[in-house]
Amino acid sequence: MKSEDNKPFLHVTGGLLLCILVVALGIFDGVHTDTGYEHYAEPTVPGMPVFLAMPANCLINLAYILLGWYWWPPGDKSRQNYFQEVFALMALLYGPTQWVRLWTQHHRAAVLDQLLTLPIFAWVIVWCLFLETGWEPYVFLVIEVTSLTSYVLAVLHPQGFELALSGHIIVVFWRVLKVQRQFGNASSIWIIVLGTMCCFGFVSLKVWDRELAQWAFFSRLTGHFWSKVCDVLQFHYTFLFLTLMSRHRLSSVK
Repeated sequence: MKSEDNKPFLHVTGGLLLCILVVALGIFDGVHTDTGYEHYAEPTVPGMPVFLAMPANCLINLAYILLGWYWWPPGDKSRQNYFQEVFALMALLYGPTQWVRLWTQHHRAAVLDQLLTLPIFAWVIVWCLFLETGWEPYVFLVIEVTSLTSYVLAVLHPQGFELALSGHIIVVFWRVLKVQRQFGNASSIWIIVLGTMCCFGFVSLKVWDRELAQWAFFSRLTGHFWSKVCDVLQFHYTFLFLTLMSRHRLSSVK
């Protein structure tokens, strides 16, 4: 195993620091983001510390950390595990990033949250391409850079981020189906179905957060909270699918 293939921590943290630097320079200060508690259906709780002002929406971010820990690969430093470890690190770091956004209600924290969402989806595309064509590090780098660059759409249009995210989701779905045709079986089809349902919930429940609050079920545990539950679950099903396909790929080449 070459040393350059065994640096997931440096790769993920390096990418995170680059994103933080870009945001800190104010390059995306013109992007529209929703900041302020009025944009959330969950009411703030008087007397709670500011980092727990909306307890449900804040504490759900612990689930990303637990998910990353759960899916942390064993000590075998194979290329298969490299992709899993990078994805686990992304989950571990994404939870605190969202928490900081809720805590500070700062525009740049919201921009960083949006910016980091895109390369996470792009990593699924990268992992799928690895399963299909093998180790192509420069191709993978180009995909991640293109993913981050697509955030420029948010500067050009108020719904630019949503457009970029939609494009990522469509490409992910396409690549997942290609991997399914090559390595999948009936069990993996159901994983795709469940993951797709969670992806729909992730998008729709967040969009309809305030509208859903009129119903008692969503009055405290709001649409935004359940959107994050769906997000964690789609993360989980993605891990489940891609690790299963990785095993099938290994067995097919033996």
